[in-house]
Amino acid sequence: MTWLITGGAGYIGAHVARAMTEGGESVVALDDLSSGVTERLPEEIPLVRGSVLDRALLDETLARYDVTGVVHLAAKKQVGESVEQPLAYYRSNVHGLTVLLEAVTAAGVRNFVFSSSAAVYGMPDVDLVTETTPCVPMNPYGETKLAGEWLVRAVGRAHGLSTACLRYFNVAGAARPELSDTGVFNIIPMFFDALTRGEAPRIFGDDYPTPDGTCIRDYIHVTDLAEAHLAAARRLASETGPRDLTVNIGSGTGVSVREIASLVADVTGIKEPAAEVVGRRAGDPARVVAGNELITEELGWSVRHDAREMIESAWQGWCLRHPEARTN
Repeated sequence: MTWLITGGAGYIGAHVARAMTEGGESVVALDDLSSGVTERLPEEIPLVRGSVLDRALLDETLARYDVTGVVHLAAKKQVGESVEQPLAYYRSNVHGLTVLLEAVTAAGVRNFVFSSSAAVYGMPDVDLVTETTPCVPMNPYGETKLAGEWLVRAVGRAHGLSTACLRYFNVAGAARPELSDTGVFNIIPMFFDALTRGEAPRIFGDDYPTPDGTCIRDYIHVTDLAEAHLAAARRLASETGPRDLTVNIGSGTGVSVREIASLVADVTGIKEPAAEVVGRRAGDPARVVAGNELITEELGWSVRHDAREMIESAWQGWCLRHPEARTN
């Protein structure tokens, strides 16, 4: 069995590709390299350069490598950018998925794993977000992920495709420094970036109804996330008939922004300048933590890495690309 991983040279995609290869699966990656990095992939994984919007390339790739399953990770994923560029996000994340599913069904591919997001939930007012929590996305990015889930399930039902929709919470860390995230869009690299420049990391609000007044989030190590994809792929491949699975991928444990700031200071050894509290950002809920019982029950998956390990591995990757950080 061969799995096509779209976005396979990306931060998450490369981790998934390596986890599946190391788990004995045959893998081919497709990536337009708009944010992917060729060097993230080992030489034994073929890389097809191109977009999921290119139907001819998809048809050729699925046939050439005799693909029997797809893990779809290629997508735009910045919330703020999605508000500014909704057309680009719907074209990439929804139309691109449509083209891919058309190619998949035409080729007779039987298994499809879809990269979704906790952004589908919006601002849930619950202690633990479970798969039955209502989905009320707050931005175009979240909307495209929810629409993607609807489309994947509908195509699965219509064409006998076994599907899994995986709702990620906050992804961090790296299996190895060279595989680390190159973006500065999430809280941990944002803190690293500020400290490297000698500036105070910013905490957006400390008056939330939480123990230390800062927002609480669920962080998942990218290595654990990759293992969840391998488990989902194996489950779909082992089923005798169509399967429709939707699960959260999170640690089930909340960590506050102030706790992250403290861990970053401890791991990096950069104690000053201390984090600066500024005003709240619009739309930030006080607490978003995953309920992860269903994925454990369905896939036998569990978390193996904690927040400190995520930050330590992310810092190693940051320093690989920003050697000046260690001298601060």
